[in-house]
Amino acid sequence: MSSPEIYSPGLEGVLAGETAISTVSDGLSYRGYSVGDLAEKCSFDEVAYLLLHNELPTPRQLAEFQARVAAGRRLPDPLHSLFKSLPRWTSSMDALRTAVSILAHFDQDTSDNSHDANLRKAERLLAQVPLAVADHYRISKGLQTVPARKDLSHAANFLYMLNGSEPNPAAVRALDVSLILYAEHEFNASAFTARVVCSTESDLHSSIVAAIGALKGRLHGGANEEVMELLQKAGGPEGAEKWVREALARKERIMGFGHRVYKAGDERARILKVHARKAAEAAGNLRWEETADIIERVVLAEKGLHPNLDWPAGRLYHCLNLEIPLYTPIFVMSRVAGWSAHVIEQLGHNRLIRPRARYTGPARRSVKPLAELGWGSRLGRRLPIFG
Repeated sequence: MSSPEIYSPGLEGVLAGETAISTVSDGLSYRGYSVGDLAEKCSFDEVAYLLLHNELPTPRQLAEFQARVAAGRRLPDPLHSLFKSLPRWTSSMDALRTAVSILAHFDQDTSDNSHDANLRKAERLLAQVPLAVADHYRISKGLQTVPARKDLSHAANFLYMLNGSEPNPAAVRALDVSLILYAEHEFNASAFTARVVCSTESDLHSSIVAAIGALKGRLHGGANEEVMELLQKAGGPEGAEKWVREALARKERIMGFGHRVYKAGDERARILKVHARKAAEAAGNLRWEETADIIERVVLAEKGLHPNLDWPAGRLYHCLNLEIPLYTPIFVMSRVAGWSAHVIEQLGHNRLIRPRARYTGPARRSVKPLAELGWGSRLGRRLPIFG
């Protein structure tokens, strides 16, 4: 006797694989280290090394890793030419998705799926993604691109390339913390997408392109772009409570709240909220922090929903003078480390990911040849007569 089929919409609660990279059980941790501990005591560069190489680096290992990543901070000329040719309406995420696909053509290891080759490709992509984001942004604004610097960290180099000036240390640290918090999150939609693609024995670049496509959606990475738009609609602390209550009455989705896994609150949101407020204080404008506090209170009281990481991230990036179209690409320049770790892990013990589906169509039926139906179609309509 066959066992009954179990259907879980959205695969909620379904164990779809094993991983040693991260877990959300008892709070998010990367390879055994709590994300709070990492955010407090480490740089993103250290965390990226941890995700790709399984352990936190020694000072020497970190220096060698940063040197390898810095050496990879260059883009092929044809990619710059493409950025200049793209229509103005091309979104940053679409440009980045295409950029990673093009980078595959210029990487001699692309077709090599060995562990060492995938590590090399992952480190190069870690270096190249921020360049692609910054260069496309400046080109879309009619500005000259700013050459990367090898002496700066991941976060500092990105801000330098974006603005063309020495980055503020406080801004670098705040961005660095956000990158740590965004770097990895178990079997989320984009990481699972990457694993599905590479499980067919496709390559790392193809997996990352697919992951970017998954992250682009507003129910995944795109949520952080909608946070500031939502706050601006609320109009400020004076009208925030009235606006959010009316929005809830209309059954509008309040982006930046709730999470499939975290029912009692997202620890990452609590950590980054501190940095968002510090950035707002440094900018001399607490208007959006005060608006956010009011909306948080109402949404929790009315819907029982806590903020997720996207809620403070959108506000932080706004205070760092980063434009909204950059928010999700910044997510990518962090999460590419986690995605790459998942691809490497999947290929290390690979099994093709091929789930089943519950069929809801018609019962089994037989086909009647058209010759037996006369002039009527199988749908019961007359066929047109020509001639």
